[in-house]
Amino acid sequence: MEKTFITYQEALKILEENKTSFPVAEVSIHDAGGLFLAEDLVADRDFPPYHRVTMDGIAIRHRTFENGTVSFPIQDVAPAGAPQKTLQDANACIEVMTGAILPKDADTVIRYEDLEISNGSATINVDAVTKRQNIHFKGIDITEETVIKNAGERISSAEINVAAAVGKDTIKVRRMPKTVIVSSGDELVDVHEKPLAHQIRRSNVYGIKNTLKEWGIPADLKHLPDEKEEMEKIISGLLEAYDMLVITGGVSKGKFDFLPEVLTKLGVEKQFHKIQQRPGKPFWFGKKDESTHIFALPGNPVSAFVCLYVYIRFWLQKSLEVVDGPVYAKLTEDVIFKPELIFFTEAKISYDQEATLWATPVFGNGSGDFVNLVNTDGFLVLPQEKNLFKKGEVYPFIPYRMKL
Repeated sequence: MEKTFITYQEALKILEENKTSFPVAEVSIHDAGGLFLAEDLVADRDFPPYHRVTMDGIAIRHRTFENGTVSFPIQDVAPAGAPQKTLQDANACIEVMTGAILPKDADTVIRYEDLEISNGSATINVDAVTKRQNIHFKGIDITEETVIKNAGERISSAEINVAAAVGKDTIKVRRMPKTVIVSSGDELVDVHEKPLAHQIRRSNVYGIKNTLKEWGIPADLKHLPDEKEEMEKIISGLLEAYDMLVITGGVSKGKFDFLPEVLTKLGVEKQFHKIQQRPGKPFWFGKKDESTHIFALPGNPVSAFVCLYVYIRFWLQKSLEVVDGPVYAKLTEDVIFKPELIFFTEAKISYDQEATLWATPVFGNGSGDFVNLVNTDGFLVLPQEKNLFKKGEVYPFIPYRMKL
C-alpha cells in the first residue's frame, strides 16, 4: 500500500516488509570473494588434523628430561609432509620440522635455539622445558563436523582460506540481483564529454556503481532523457531485464519529473514516495511482480548518497539476512537543526585514547555539494523529535568508508 511523506522508521519498516530472497548459485572459490554464503562452512576433519609441530627442533619424551637426561642421540628426522614417525627409544630424540606430525611416543618439542647438536646428539642448554610445549594439538582449533562459518556471512579472504582448508573448490552463494543504475536528465553528459555551459557530467551513477561493487553487486549504467514516451520505452525494457533498478533524479516536483508517472503506468507498485528527512526527501521505492525492486533516488548527489547508504543498504542486509549492529558516535560539538525532519549530517570520525568514536559534523553547501563527501566518513542520524544535539551525546552513525 502506498504511503506518502513517511518517517524514517516507517520507511525502514516498509523496506523490511518488501525484502526478497536472492537465489542460490554455486561459484568457483576463485570468484567467491565479496559474495554472501548460502551454506555453512563445516569442518571435514579436525583442525589441525594431527598433533602438529610448531618449531624446528627435536621431539623427546618429557619424562626422560625430568629424570635428568639432557643429551639425546638423534634417531631420525621428521620433515613436514612425511608420514608419522615413532620415537622407538625413550632416551633418544627425533629431529622435527615445523608442520611435521609429532612422532608417536614423543610429547614435547625443543627448538633448535635451545640446543647444541654435535656428533649425532642433541643437548638441551636451557634449564626449563615444559611438557607438551611447541605442539599444536589435533582438534584444538575446531573438531570435525563443527560449523566454522554460518550461511549469510560475507566471504572475505578468511572465509576463502577456510573453504580451501575444508576442500570446497566451489561455494554456494547468494546470487546478487542483476542491477542497473539509471541517470536521468537532459542536462547530463557522460564523463568523457566536455559539458556545455548549461550541462554537467554524470557523476552520481559512478559513485553508486562503485558502492554496489564494494557490496558484491556488479551493475550496468543507462541514461533516461527528459521525454516521457522515450523514458517509458527504456524503463519497460529495463524492468524485463533486471532485478533491481536504481534511478537517480526525476522523482521530485519538477515539470520534467515524469518518473513516478511512468513507473505507475508500467505496472510498478509504489510503496512510498518522500520521507521526512534532510537531505533526500523525494526518495521513491516500488516493486513489480514481487521480483523487481525499484529505488528512485533524488538527483542531488548528497541526497542520493544518503538514500543509498541508509535505505538500499538496509534492504540488501534484510534480504541477505545479514546481522549488522548499529555503529554509534559521540558529537564533538553542538548541532542545531530546527525543521521537524530526521537529519543525516555528514561527519568526519576520529577515535580518542579510550577508543571512543567521535563524529565532527561537516556542513557543506546543501545536497548538491558532492565535493564535501570526500572530506567526510559517513552520516550521523539525528532524530527529528529534537532540534538541539549537544556535544558528547551519542547518535547512530552510518559509515560509507566501511563494510556493508
